[in-house]
Amino acid sequence: MLYPDIFNRNVFDDFFDLDFPQRRPQPPVQPMKTDVKETAEGYELAVDLPGVKKEDVKAELNNGYLTVSATVSTNNDEKDKEGKYIRRERYTGSYSRSYFVGDQIKEEDIKAKFENGVLILNVPKKDPKKEIPEKKFIAIE
Repeated sequence: MLYPDIFNRNVFDDFFDLDFPQRRPQPPVQPMKTDVKETAEGYELAVDLPGVKKEDVKAELNNGYLTVSATVSTNNDEKDKEGKYIRRERYTGSYSRSYFVGDQIKEEDIKAKFENGVLILNVPKKDPKKEIPEKKFIAIE
């Protein structure tokens, strides 16, 4: 004789089998939010890097792409009066973002400064080299 499934199971099996959403730790910084402003001379990029130190920021120009990268390392140690750890949390990570600025821009053209967690990059406008169209003639026989 077939019995319903409820006779072969414990009442509390389903209760303890619930999938509660796991809380994942979030990194202490958000991706690089960037404001781009066009000026008469060029473009001003303001890259938000909260919690990042100046020595942990690197800007590189390669094949027309300006790449800004940052490394973040935090350590939240809490100790009680006797020096025993109550909680230890650490986060280490790095992230980067690239911007196309053009092949005519050189490293010495870009000016950068870092203050109050904001990296400001000034990229000048450069006119692309205008090539003189070469006239090509077809030979007539």
